Parts: sequence; C-alpha cells; structure tokens
Amino acid sequence: MTDTNSRIDTSRPHTARIWNYWTGGKDNYPVDRRAGDEIRELHPGIGAYAKADRLFLGRAVRHLAEREGVTQFLDIGTGLPSADNTHEVAQRVTPDARVVYVDNDPLVLAHAQALLVGTPEGRIDYLDADLRDVDAILAAAARTLDFSQPVGLMLLGVVIFIEDDEESYGIVRRLLDALAPGSHLVLSHTVTHPDMPDVDEAVAFWNEHGTPKLTQRTPAAVARYFEGLDLLEPGVVSCSAWRAATPSPDVAMYAGVGRK
Repeated sequence: MTDTNSRIDTSRPHTARIWNYWTGGKDNYPVDRRAGDEIRELHPGIGAYAKADRLFLGRAVRHLAEREGVTQFLDIGTGLPSADNTHEVAQRVTPDARVVYVDNDPLVLAHAQALLVGTPEGRIDYLDADLRDVDAILAAAARTLDFSQPVGLMLLGVVIFIEDDEESYGIVRRLLDALAPGSHLVLSHTVTHPDMPDVDEAVAFWNEHGTPKLTQRTPAAVARYFEGLDLLEPGVVSCSAWRAATPSPDVAMYAGVGRK
C-alpha cells in the first residue's frame, strides 16, 4: 500500500468526503463541510440523496445474497466506510462472502484498511485503481473472486465521473462481459430531471469548485447501462423507491439492479 497521507488534498472539497459529511460521518475536512453546506443551500434535500443511496446499497446487496445466491461482490467506487458496507450486509447473510473494494481516493483506502474488517470465514480485498482501469481491476480482483461464479458488480455513484457517454457505457459493458451468467449489476447515478431543477444548480456549483467533476444523465440514459440484462422490478427508479418497505420522497439519484 502506498503512502496515502501524501496524496490527500485538503485544500479542495472532495466528493467522497462531502458524501461522508452529509451522512453524518467524521472523515471530512472544513473545506468539505463548507462546500457541503453551500450545496445544501442550493438544494436542501441533497443530504437525503446520500442516505437514500446508502440504504439502496443495503437492500440490493441483501436481495442478491438472500434471493439470488450471490456470495461475491466487486464494489467499485467504494467511498468512505460507513454503516452497512457491502461486506457487512453480505456476510450477515453468508458469512463466507467475498468482497473486493476498489477506489482511487487515498483517504478512502486509508480508512478501508483500518475499518473494513469482515468475518473470519469471508475474504475482503482493497484495490487502489480507477474505474477506467478495467483490465487491472479484473486481474487483481481475480485473486479473491472466482469469475466462473456469479458476482454482484456494485457501481454506486461512480460512473457519474466518466463524462463521455460512450466511454462510460463501454466500461460497464467490459466489466459485465468478464462476469459469469447469474451475475448482477447494481448501479446508481445522479440524474437531471425537470421536476428537480435545483439539482442542476447544485451540480454546476460542485463542478466549479470541487473535485472530481461529475456528469448528470437522464433516467433513460441511466437505464441504458442495463441493456441486455434482465432488469429486476421495479426497474430504474429513484433509489429511495427501489424495494423500499415504506414510501419516501423521490431523490435525483436513480438506481437499478439487472441480472446477466
């Protein structure tokens, strides 16, 4: 593991740390909290997006582990550790579940080493890699995961950082092509929506002041990531609505789960 402290830039706000701030975490800096507060002034509900996305992760992983028999997960764009991380949810159902986390944020990796401790029966690995490094991710993940068996591919709030549409769709397709039948794509993405115009203003503020910059897509464009897969009900919807036990307001973070 490389020296992460030398790579952590505390002079500019960072997405993972702002997300952590909005969900009540402590792994952030004053510059992140200031930016988070300014974004929340532009769009007061944005903190709810982060929490809704985390709850969606829990429901999706639990469904795959309980109902689909998935015992392996490749979680790319992990973000800072929080409550109910992928391995915690999966290993509560299947103690020997295997999870590989991938992120290229040095702060995320530093905390992953310290906090993401699983069951004795299971296995967890951490990769320092960018989403674009598909071949490197797959080669390193194969040390922990058996790609001849189904894998849950977790891409929550990460393809938003790939600006070019065709590049982003191509990356997801290359990852899925390497996975066995019975594998599932779990993906969430910030959307632009006519009913939520203040989201566009908040994203514009972020892209002017923060790093890395993000790209919004329409709900239809998000659904395109699932082409060729069997899309599980209720389809691509607000992540707050995906198989939630109780109704909650829609958020501009859409999500879905599809089976290969």
